[in-house]
Formats: sequence, structure tokens, C-alpha cells
Amino acid sequence: MKRLVILGGGESGVGTALLGKKKGFEVFVSDKGNIKGKYKEVLIHNEIEWEEGQHTESKILNADLVMKSPGIPDKVALVKQIREQGILVVSEIEFAAQFTKATIVGITGSNGKTTTATLTHHILSQQLEVGLAGNIGDSFAKQILEKDYTNYVLEISSFQLDDIVDFKPHIAVITNITPDHLDRYDYKFENYIASKFRIAKNQTKADFLIYDADDPVIDNWLQMHPVQSTLLPFSLTKPIENGAYLDNNKIKITIDNNQIIMPTTNLALEGKHNIKNAMAASTVAHLLKIRKQTIRESLENFQGVEHRLEHVLKINKVQYINDSKATNVNATYYALESMETPTVWIVGGQDKGNNYEELFSFVNEKVKAIICLGVDNEKLLNTFGNMVDIIVETQFMSEAVKIAYKIAEAGDTVLLSPACASFDLFENYEDRGRQFKEAVRNL
Repeated sequence: MKRLVILGGGESGVGTALLGKKKGFEVFVSDKGNIKGKYKEVLIHNEIEWEEGQHTESKILNADLVMKSPGIPDKVALVKQIREQGILVVSEIEFAAQFTKATIVGITGSNGKTTTATLTHHILSQQLEVGLAGNIGDSFAKQILEKDYTNYVLEISSFQLDDIVDFKPHIAVITNITPDHLDRYDYKFENYIASKFRIAKNQTKADFLIYDADDPVIDNWLQMHPVQSTLLPFSLTKPIENGAYLDNNKIKITIDNNQIIMPTTNLALEGKHNIKNAMAASTVAHLLKIRKQTIRESLENFQGVEHRLEHVLKINKVQYINDSKATNVNATYYALESMETPTVWIVGGQDKGNNYEELFSFVNEKVKAIICLGVDNEKLLNTFGNMVDIIVETQFMSEAVKIAYKIAEAGDTVLLSPACASFDLFENYEDRGRQFKEAVRNL
């Protein structure tokens, strides 16, 4: 019996434990922190051995295979030890994918991957049986165990891609690549880019790579590191022979001389970046033979993603917007770009080596006040202090919202778009977004 050791008792860890047990592995789950109650119950109920608050080396280093949670960096001593012993370390998607024959759509990128994955799933589910997993919802492993769909849309992070071996999506999507998580990649942008491109590493000519042709990072990388996949680029600026492009406010998608055309006038989501997300999702749908009418209707009735430019409430003619999912500068760039009124901007958190320069023109033009919400706000104060009349700092969401309420005038927008990770003050970006919404409702 092969021994499967799982590091991290969260959603992906527990899902992998259940699937591993079903497939005949001897399973052990080890979490250095505390395992949430709901996950503990599942482990106990399924008689899976686990520990929390520590990693017992003797119970880990005898593994045949280790699945590590994407949150655990490679630099950790224990992970180095495991690798030195020649034990294979994989991510949940690598482990789980071998147990399904489903068609897999894998979506990665620095921004837009959740929206694109959710939108793609929304379109496909009108006609196909399809699961949504990866970085989102129930774990991929658990879905394969409980209801093995014939198709999956997976939102995949670079951390999950770092630990793949044979994983191969039939259709891969790279939405864009901008500097993010550089603390995990020795502060080398090229390491992070290489990590994203692992999504195509096992693809063949029979598989597809859909990507943003307007992104110089992706374009340059592909020229220097060609992939085997059939390429289907999308662009807002230039005609594309095979792929998608924007022509007079219409999306034109061509695959093997088969073209579909869709107006963008009634897209449910606003902003240039969402036209790109729509192009990527529609290209996937077109490849999987979804009817044009279905694609169009789905694009028009899609509700969007929680914590992503989510309109919360209008109070005294001030619009409050929750963009807590903006955990890097580029995501906040899209948010500020789409603001059309004077903006009170709530920003800050755990900085991942951010360079705020690309935001300067928007801040000068649109932002009337900045509220820094983080444990350490020094970098923000130094960067933006001279650009706005009002800059304040706080460590409480309720206070941040009250200050915003005092500053904002009729016709303004209050935007939570932190450009940083949330772990300094919150459990995760969802917790941060919910606290924001709660505070706004309590005004």
C-alpha cells in the first residue's frame, strides 16, 4: 500500500485525503497550524489519520508521495528534506487529474482568472456537464470522488502549477502576466512567468493555448520558449486570424475558418479587461461547440464574482464598491481605470514587493483621498502622501469605512481595492471583503 502524506489540512488537502483513501493509499494529513473544525470532522468521520500544530518528521519522511498545499513555499526546511529524500511532491491538481478522463480547461494568469473561470463555467454549464474547481469552490479531488464530471474548468494558481508533473489541460488559458507573488519566486519575474507557462508544458498540437496577445510579457516569452500547443490568441487592438479580436465593438472569434461574431454592447461586466475575459471564455466555449446564441446570452446575464468590483450599496449618492480580490497592483489598476467619479480609495495590507508606479496617473486624476488599511502603511504613505490632499491610516475595516463615509460627497465612489494580500489583518480576501460589506451596511 502506497503512503500518501498531505501537508495542509484545508480544502485541497482534505479533498486529496478523501480521494487518496478511496484509491487505496494509506493517508496521513499533517498541518503546522490548526485544522478548521469542519475539515477535522470529515477526517475523523472517514478514519483518516491527521495531526495539527506540528509536522512529525518520522510520519512524513516515510511517504511514497507528498501532496503539499499551495500555500506552503518550497523554501520550508521540511519540503527541502522531503525532496532531498527523493520523494515526489505534487499539487492537488496533479494528484487528482490522474483519476479522471474529463476534458480539462485550465485557466491561469495574474488577474482575471477567477472571473474568466467562473464565466467559462457559466457558459459551458448551459449545455455540458461541468465542474468548477482548482483555486475556487470545492476541491478538484473531492469533485472527482463525489461526482466525476465529464468536463472541468479549473482556476489554477502558479503555486499549483509549480508542483505538476504530468498534468495537462486540453484547453489552457493565460489571461495575463504581471509581477505578483515575487516573494515566492526569489524576486525574479522570469521565475514567475515560467511558472505560469507550466500550464502548457505537457500540451501537444492537439491541445489549445488561449492567451492575451496584447500582453508583451506573454508574447515575448512565447517567442523565446515556443510551446507545442495550438495557439489561439485574443486581442483588443489587432486582427487575429485564429483566435479572437475586437472589431467595432464586436468580438470576432475564428477557429479553423469557423467564425462567430458577438456584440459587446450588452456585456454584463464593464471595463476593457472584462472584454478580454469574455473573449477567453467565449473561445473556450466555441472550441467545445457551445451554440453561439448560448454564449451570447450567457455573457449578457453573467452576475460576476463576489469581491471583484462588486457594487455593494449606494448611500447618500455615494457608491461603495468591494474589490477585495484585488490582491496585487495590476488588479487595482483595472479597478481605478474603470472609476468614472472622484474616488475615496481604501488600500493596503501585506505588500508582496509592490511597485505602485503604474497607478500614479489614475491616482492623480481620480483619487481624492486615500485610506491606508494595513499593519504597516509606511510604503503607501511615502508613495502617495504628496499626491492626494487627504491620506489617513487605520487598522480596522469599520473605521476605514466610517472615515470614507465622512470624506465622500454625493457623486463620489468609495473603492476598496487593496493591491495587497490580506493576511496582516484578515483571514483572507473574502473575510476582508465581507467585513467591508458589513461595515457599509452598518453605516
